[in-house]
Amino acid sequence: MDAPEAALERYLHRRIPLSAALGVRVTEASAERVRLTAPLAENINHTGTVFGGSAAAVATLAAWSLLHLRLAAAGLSARTVIQRSRMEYERPIPGDFAAECRLGDRAAWERFTTVLARRGRARLRLDAELSCAHEPVGRFEGQFVALGSALGAADPTEP
Repeated sequence: MDAPEAALERYLHRRIPLSAALGVRVTEASAERVRLTAPLAENINHTGTVFGGSAAAVATLAAWSLLHLRLAAAGLSARTVIQRSRMEYERPIPGDFAAECRLGDRAAWERFTTVLARRGRARLRLDAELSCAHEPVGRFEGQFVALGSALGAADPTEP
């Protein structure tokens, strides 16, 4: 049986090719927590630190992945897209980095699944933290929209 990390990494690289170009690796993948890492070399800017767009992309991928896995674990089929996001950089990122997303608000998840089942469309805010050498370097906040199967959604477990 495939480890969830390997399965998610393969899915991301195949379905979201930017993840492969950024060198994204999945180090933890569950319905409770997703942690992605990326190397400086593939994401370097002109000052020798991580390009801000790369950091935002990896954070977005971490949050999207958590939603993707939670929907699959709940047996819900939906297409998920980001509606809006905000990124805050606390300092330059001088090396390999990670983005981690955890579900913080269980009540929000319950509302989200209820609305998705009832209306076929729901929104959920997810936050991710960026770190480098185990030190926080940035924060991401994203609003995601799920479109349920009644609206032609893809199977979230499809490779």
